[in-house]
Parts: sequence; structure tokens; C-alpha cells
Amino acid sequence: MKTITAAVCALSLSFGMGIGLNTAKAEEVKVPVAKQGQKNIQVPKRGVSKAYVEQKFGTPSNVEGPVGDPPITKWVYNGYTVYFEYDHVIHSVVHHG
Repeated sequence: MKTITAAVCALSLSFGMGIGLNTAKAEEVKVPVAKQGQKNIQVPKRGVSKAYVEQKFGTPSNVEGPVGDPPITKWVYNGYTVYFEYDHVIHSVVHHG
């Protein structure tokens, strides 16, 4: 009986100490949002075709791709970048100013 009591006490003690060691500490880190580029800049909307983008916004200064499956192509303009999946815009990103 003494052996069982000692074992239970030892187990309870180690369990109790383990709970104290498992407390988590965290520090809040605030990262400022980067200043965005011009807010009034016009960029192609999602879903429009490459032909429309080139007609309305002109020839890009740089073209990268296509890469991957589905093929993603990147057209770089002065102030923003346009991403295409196949032949249609999926995203336009204004460069940081």
C-alpha cells in the first residue's frame, strides 16, 4: 500500500509540474502595412482578356511566362503587374510606391 501511495504521489507531482511547464507565452508583434502605390491608378479587372488589356493599357514593359499548369503569365507595366491564367486576368497588383 505504501508503494502504491508513493507511486501515486510521484505521478501526481510530475503531472502537476508538467502542467506548469506547458504554459505558453506570446509576444504581439505589430508589422506596419506597407504604403501602397497610387490609389487612383487604373488596372485591368479580373476576367478580361489579354487582347483587351493590350488594347486598353498598351504593350507591357516585360512579359514572363507562361509557367505551370494552369499556365500563369505575368505582364509588368509601369506601376502595376497583371497576372493571367490562360488568356484571362486573374489578378492585378499595384506596385509599392
